[in-house]
This record gives sequence, C-alpha cells and structure tokens, in this order.
Amino acid sequence: MKVFLVAGEPSGDRLGGALMAGLKELVPDVTFSGVGGPLMQAHGMDSLFPMEELSVMGIAEVLPKYRHLKRRMHQTAQAVLAACPDVLITIDSPDFCLRVAKEVKAKSAIRTVHYVAPSVWAWRPKRAAKMARMIDQVLALLPFEPPYMEAEGMRCDFVGHPVVSEPVATEDDVARFRASHGIGDAPVLLALPGSRRSEVTRLTPAFGDVVTHMVAERPDLRVVLPAAAPVAGLVRELVQDWDQAPIVLDPNEMPDDVAPATKRAAFRAADVALAASGTVSLELAASGTPMVIAYDMSWLSWQIMSRAALIDTVTLVNLVSETRVVPEFLGPAFKPVDIAPALLDVLDHPSVQAEAMEVTMRRLGRGEDPPGLRAARAVLDGLEG
Repeated sequence: MKVFLVAGEPSGDRLGGALMAGLKELVPDVTFSGVGGPLMQAHGMDSLFPMEELSVMGIAEVLPKYRHLKRRMHQTAQAVLAACPDVLITIDSPDFCLRVAKEVKAKSAIRTVHYVAPSVWAWRPKRAAKMARMIDQVLALLPFEPPYMEAEGMRCDFVGHPVVSEPVATEDDVARFRASHGIGDAPVLLALPGSRRSEVTRLTPAFGDVVTHMVAERPDLRVVLPAAAPVAGLVRELVQDWDQAPIVLDPNEMPDDVAPATKRAAFRAADVALAASGTVSLELAASGTPMVIAYDMSWLSWQIMSRAALIDTVTLVNLVSETRVVPEFLGPAFKPVDIAPALLDVLDHPSVQAEAMEVTMRRLGRGEDPPGLRAARAVLDGLEG
C-alpha cells in the first residue's frame, strides 16, 4: 500500500505522525512519501522539501513567498501523480493542501482524504461545498463536524482529538513543580496570551492589568506564564511592566524532553487559567484546569468576525460540552476590570466547570483507541468502500 501525505505545520506533523503509526500497525507493508516534519519523517517519509517552507501565516508574510509556494504546490501535485499512491492524505493547512488536491483530482482518480475539517460550523459555511470538489473523505477532530461535511457529499469520520492522547501531569509532577518554583500552597493563575507575535503583543499588557486587579484581592496569588518558544523573548520584555512578575517558562532554556513535561505540570498545577481563544481550552480541560477565555483584536477584525460568526461562543469546551460555563471576554468585552472578577469567581468555584471539562474529554475520545489509529482505520475503510 502506498500513501502520500502532505502536512504544512508542526500540528499537522503531529497528526500525520500518529496516523502513519496507525497505518503501520494495521498495514505493515505500507510505504510513505510526501511532505512532512520530523515526526512524519521518523516513520519512514523522505520529505519532498522542508515542511517549514509552508509554515507561513498572514497576508504580509505570504505575499512575498506566494510564487515560491505556488511552485511548491505544483511540484507536490506532480509528485503525487508520479507516485500514483492508493490515497493522498492532506493534513490541515488548507490554503496549500486543498490546492494540491485540486490539481491531483483534475488529472487523476486518486482518492483524497483531508485530515481536520474546516470550521464551517463557525464561519464561512460555503467552504465545505468548495472542498467537496477535490476531497473524497474528511477526518474530523470534533464530534459535531461530520454532518456539515456529509451534507456536501463527502464521507466524514470523527476520529477523536489528539489532545486525548497527550500525557497529563501527575500529582507528584505538580508537587515537584510547585516546590521547584517556590510556590508552595499559594493559588496559581496560568496566563496564556497566545503563541503568535501579534496576539502576544496585543494581549500580554492587558493580561498584566488583569493580574494587578486580581492581586489587589488575592495578594498571595502567583502567576505562571508558559511561553511559546518563538515568542518567549518578546514575552519576557512585555511582562517587565507587570506589577507582579510572573514565572515565565521558556522552552528555549530547557532540554527538548523537559519543556513539554514542565508545561504539563504548570497546566495541572494551576488553579485557574486566563487564556487566549483556541485549542488551548482543550489542553486546559485535559488537565482539569478551569479557565476564562479573553481575546482582543482590531476594531475592523471584530466587526468582520462578529458579523460572520455562526456561533455564540468561540470556546471549544463550551461547544463540545454543549454548555456555556466557560466565561468569554472578546473584542469590546476585553476589559481587565471585568475579566479579573470573573477569574476570581472561577478560582473560588472551580467545580462549576468540572463536569463540562469531563464531558468534553469523553466526547473527544478519551478512553478510546488513539486518534491516530482511529484515523488509520477510517482511511482504510474508505479505500475499501
């Protein structure tokens, strides 16, 4: 069996690596080709070119590289056609991956599978119809996504979210973390202002204002900020103005095998978290850490987003659990003076979110086979069908 995979981001590389492991377990003689990062290469793929070339976000970043990316799209599609695999699996990165799939479909009958459904339930629902022109099957991370894809004629399998397979820190890990940072039994606020320069620059100063308001009420509060490696230096600069200096966890200063474990321990050690919107809410739920979601953006971005949105909450825990227990402060509501009392309330009443977090993890596949194995089964079943 020959499988061609394309991933363009580290998150896609993780999904691809787990899927490849699942395929190898089910089909020992499977062979791989395509584009991927170190995790996919570890399973036997020789990447057509460095995956990092595709890890570009934002109009300002993409435009100077557009011609090069377009050449890479064509090169990848031609490589698929030359390999004539049993299946082409594209992983997230829709701007690149779906263009590759479109060119392949125009010139062949190769089966196409896209891993990670577009969030048509949140905005731009017509994306599913466009996607159906070049994709035969979708592998979904969220349990409510299949009907949206199936309505446009694509097969869609919910295979579980990768967060359910990630390890969670133990109580011993938490005790060691608190002891090593001199936290003791003090309440801990986990501050998570994002991983991109633009959002970190916009959110971090305001998060500092939130901390000021909270410490006025809880002087014993300690703040831990796990920084993403690419923006850790920027985070350190921005928190210098905070009234209370947070404990910044910089993965660049830790061995590769220590940084993830330290982050997991921080998540589990926290009593409450203030986080930018995104999949981080699922990481927090996996650790059982109650949260408040806060995100700011430009006036124009808010006007566009608020008008295009099809949902009344952006927090995945709220969506998956079908509750609205996680407070949100978005756009015009992003006001530190209002966010701080909400965090203090969650700190005092953590059990309010406990059931929703547990339901979320269960619905995402906790306790079932790993998502990579489930995805592999879905791909094979699709080929047989």
